[in-house]
Amino acid sequence: MEVNPPKQEHLLALKVMRLTKPTLFTNIPVTCEEKDLPGDLFNQLMRDDPSTVNGAEVLMLGEMLTLPQNFGNIFLGETFSSYISVHNDSNQVVKDILVKADLQTSSQRLNLSASNAAVAELKPDCCIDDVIHHEVKEIGTHILVCAVSYTTQAGEKMYFRKFFKFQVLKPLDVKTKFYNAETDEVFLEAQIQNMTTSPMFMEKVSLEPSIMYSVTELNSVSQAGECVSTFGSRAYLQPMDTRQYLYCLKPKKEFAEKAGIIKGVTVIGKLDIVWKTNLGERGRLQTSQLQRMAPGYGDVRLSLEAIPDTVNLEEPFHITCKITNCSERTMDLVLEMCNTNSIHWCGISGRQLGKLHPSSSLCLALTLLSSVQGLQSISGLRLTDTFLKRTYEYDDIAQVCVVSSAIKVES
Repeated sequence: MEVNPPKQEHLLALKVMRLTKPTLFTNIPVTCEEKDLPGDLFNQLMRDDPSTVNGAEVLMLGEMLTLPQNFGNIFLGETFSSYISVHNDSNQVVKDILVKADLQTSSQRLNLSASNAAVAELKPDCCIDDVIHHEVKEIGTHILVCAVSYTTQAGEKMYFRKFFKFQVLKPLDVKTKFYNAETDEVFLEAQIQNMTTSPMFMEKVSLEPSIMYSVTELNSVSQAGECVSTFGSRAYLQPMDTRQYLYCLKPKKEFAEKAGIIKGVTVIGKLDIVWKTNLGERGRLQTSQLQRMAPGYGDVRLSLEAIPDTVNLEEPFHITCKITNCSERTMDLVLEMCNTNSIHWCGISGRQLGKLHPSSSLCLALTLLSSVQGLQSISGLRLTDTFLKRTYEYDDIAQVCVVSSAIKVES
């Protein structure tokens, strides 16, 4: 929508037009049944119409392209392009013409002019043309301010400007969720919804991790030796449809060895989304840095490094535990093992593990057996810090499936 100040007689005329790609022509079919009075007249007219598709004349979609009849919608992440023309409508030479184009948003004012140098003179019926481009990075009201200054033959300095107001809409709705694994791995789920009224071709949806993490995309599967997208061969996202992308982030070795760095709020990375609409118009969005609150493990963290999925009834099996000192002080730990009704520990309870410095870890190989079939929970580990006389209890560490030894267990 154009909002202009009171009109004033000027020697120059300013025209501003948005540059956008054409769209497919849409025709409205008019037809009737053969028993009606027109007979086959309407159908024959449609077949003779050059804008219709041969063999599919009753469809609204045509074969021709049409220029946009209005300003259209502008979405965040797209490139706004505009053609600016200043024409000399008078019969005299105009001097020192300066054309300036600024884009005013709610937070800033940007100069989009390709050149800020004045044109020495402009003869009658001649024009000055300029094309401006700007990647839209804010949602809301935008005002394109075009100002023209010049000097008449009489030496009078003239100035006028025009305002063009348009709205920038939100093309995508992006929601993220974090899932913490037993290890230091983090799973990120990104839900992307098409908020426009036309289909989108999702050219790229990737996660750019921070320096602390390496990322693995989980949006494809291997079939016949080839990597195939989980969304199929067509990457189109229909209006208001939502697609879910999954990524696995793992701390790099130099950071994973420092327990203090993976605690608290950490920066995961940012999503980079590239899409195409209509006839190849490209848009791009990058989210802000995604932050994740690391889970709290207390002073001592106990994690499982190895455990079998299935074990035999009343037969010993082995697990490997990893103990990490997450505090800022040295601990002197003692391991106690408490039996439950179904799970029994094999070994000496109350043994000394020695001193464990801050951010350090140690691995323990433990042996157990189960006296009850079914899905059993491993519980009953106790760690006591002899320095502070503080005991840390660990129950429901993991679950194993216990089967009868008579059943053959296939690995």
